[in-house]
Amino acid sequence: MSGLSQRHLIAIKDLEKSDIQLIFDTAKNFKEVLQRPIKKVPSLRDITIANLFFEDSTRTRISFELAEKRLSADTINFSASGSSVKKGETLLDTVNNILAMKVDMVVMRHSSSGAPQFLSKHIPAQIINAGDGTHEHPTQGLLDGYSVLEQFGSLKGLNYLIIGDIKHSRVAGSDIPLMLKMGAKVKVCGPPTLIPKYIEELGVSYEPNLKKALEWCDVANVLRIQLERMDTKFIPSLREYSLYYGVNRALLDSINKNITIMHPGPINRGVELDSDVADSKQSLILQQVENGVAIRMAVLYLLAGRV
Repeated sequence: MSGLSQRHLIAIKDLEKSDIQLIFDTAKNFKEVLQRPIKKVPSLRDITIANLFFEDSTRTRISFELAEKRLSADTINFSASGSSVKKGETLLDTVNNILAMKVDMVVMRHSSSGAPQFLSKHIPAQIINAGDGTHEHPTQGLLDGYSVLEQFGSLKGLNYLIIGDIKHSRVAGSDIPLMLKMGAKVKVCGPPTLIPKYIEELGVSYEPNLKKALEWCDVANVLRIQLERMDTKFIPSLREYSLYYGVNRALLDSINKNITIMHPGPINRGVELDSDVADSKQSLILQQVENGVAIRMAVLYLLAGRV
């Protein structure tokens, strides 16, 4: 078994189909490790990883930290709040100072699209993108794909729907290329103001009517409205958005099929997704969180060349 074709994980679009399959296969092995009484392996005990989060995060940050600890790596955790970034230090200076402490890998979340790619061209450490602006969130795309694979056994020919704020979503930016590479059909649904104009050029179709979109799909990944990334008003109100694009029990019961529901979190309950759907048996949301650790263990392990 050979390793990944890429030295960094910046974007799903950089990966070959064989890379994605290798990550899935490796994650499956690590998921078995996570079921053991002792959930730790010595695979990366000689590797030092810096977690650089220039943007708030809960699930992704904890998931990466846990994955690193399960692999016995040494970790450094950096948060922009309370750091020299507040004093005007540049991104490159911040990272170079951390690298001077002999760091092998950098896991980075940043509000600017392209920040991880910029770093990958200027520093020797390997970069893992934990979300950059409105560009991509590759490990989220991988864990979403893996969660669906577990549920259905294959992604080929699957009807995969993404609902909500596609324009500002880095999750959509990673899910779309991953699902298409693995043979799924992808459709998006949401207000026209939140759908990129070029969406159909990606091989994705657009359905403005939520009920019609749900009738088509096998899996629906529901995204939240990214109010913090909007510099203008794209929807009249959250109440109106929920009325037309909120996924609730009554709507699902009106459709004569069992649809699998996903959400990358955090959920705005009562806006894009109601609690009786989010917490139902057809929801994969907690499996997504669990699979996030195994997927991130697989990515760290493979990038370190431990194949």
